[in-house]
Amino acid sequence: MRARNKQPVRWGLVALAALWMMVIVPLSAAAAPYAAFVMDARSGEVLHARNADTRLHPASLTKMMTLYIVFEAVENGEIGLDDQVKISSHAASEPPSKLGLRAGQNIRLRYLIRAAAVKSANDAATALGEAIEGSEARFAARMNRTAKALGMTNTTFKNAHGLTESGHQSTARDMTILGRHLFYDYPEYYNLFSRITADAGVRKVYHTNRKLLSSYRGADGIKTGYTRAAGFNLTASAERDGKRIIATVYGGRSTASRNAKVAELLDLGFARSKTRVAVNKPSKPPYMGKINGDDTPGGVGKVVRLASAAAVKSSLRPVLRPVKEPVPVLVADKADIENAILAAQEVALDDPERNTAEAEEAELVPEADVLTAALDVNPDITPELRPESIVLASREIGAPKGDPEQEIVERVSTSGGRHWGITVGRYPSQYKARKVLLQIALNEMSTLDGSLRKVLKRSSGYDANFMGMTRETAELACRRLQAKKITCFMIEPTG
Repeated sequence: MRARNKQPVRWGLVALAALWMMVIVPLSAAAAPYAAFVMDARSGEVLHARNADTRLHPASLTKMMTLYIVFEAVENGEIGLDDQVKISSHAASEPPSKLGLRAGQNIRLRYLIRAAAVKSANDAATALGEAIEGSEARFAARMNRTAKALGMTNTTFKNAHGLTESGHQSTARDMTILGRHLFYDYPEYYNLFSRITADAGVRKVYHTNRKLLSSYRGADGIKTGYTRAAGFNLTASAERDGKRIIATVYGGRSTASRNAKVAELLDLGFARSKTRVAVNKPSKPPYMGKINGDDTPGGVGKVVRLASAAAVKSSLRPVLRPVKEPVPVLVADKADIENAILAAQEVALDDPERNTAEAEEAELVPEADVLTAALDVNPDITPELRPESIVLASREIGAPKGDPEQEIVERVSTSGGRHWGITVGRYPSQYKARKVLLQIALNEMSTLDGSLRKVLKRSSGYDANFMGMTRETAELACRRLQAKKITCFMIEPTG
């Protein structure tokens, strides 16, 4: 009898030991499937791949697509950054991570964007999807057709936040492709992904990836993700010495081990990538607007283009109200501006008195030279220059070089006591920031006349600013620019 009783006892001990192991072993140690992908963002060259096309749970990497579509909607006039969004009970009931939104609450779209990008808030992501398409199901359909247009061939979205749902899957390759498009298609918003903290309206939020951002030199985004089914995921981008690498990891065991693996992959990418590579930006997919009709995954519906979006695309320059004395205005089209800047940049780089390091900083030539170059490109333009409004001074002579912030001034302000300014975005290159400033200045002469154009280098890009304004003129400029769907934020006086 004793011998027969030992068997149940032995099995009971085994079961007890198994249960004990389930309790003491952390959930993060239960590894989800691993995948990795590394790309040279400049050319799209694949530098490393492992299980890169295996369909896995993306977790909150999903929010990269949610935000991509929101940026597209804002750019094309579907919704504005300061539009109020009413929170549904469905959005408010999403599980953490969340902002803590309440059903019936109204909040600006810009705060939802910050909460989704920085804190990875699920309630904010759902609210964004509902604000754009009316329901999460319709938004998921738009996510899927956008993914197809971007070349994400192995991705299916079922929701806007990334919480585990049957069939909601993507790959390391596809998420890297999406990260690259975010960087090149919407550079004015990319700085969101590097903000350690952000004001989300109802509270201050902290970045879910702040450890890697603060510890890895050159890291400036993009998005983390974690669920039990997915493990610890991350798509990260970093820039060093003119190289930009994007890496994606699925299935990390913990935040620390995932960050260590991503750092290792980024190092591999920088080591394997070529020093001199022609930038081959991915093609931005055409805007298709909303879908009216069958919005199930794979369904076919009629494309609905918004009238406001079409109006914005047709003309970026408003009709001027009549004035008593006509004021001559300099007109230059987009090609002229771009060619003028390139010509001016080549003149600066050809100066034999400057060494290579200084040349790479691409110091600016006086704007008068830029405008002259524009006239050379298109000799049919014969504007009359308004006194003290178009004839501009060059950089201050004798200004010290090597300023750590590398603040580049393009225009001298003649205003007195004007301490406000506006910023029109953060851009990946000094050249892009300068070009945007010049384009906006030429199209908004009446509002920005007398302001000081500055390019300010930050760790994650170049801020394009207009300074030396009164509060009233800064507010007016932002209202006019936002009406044209151009990003604009006011800069308060410091000190």
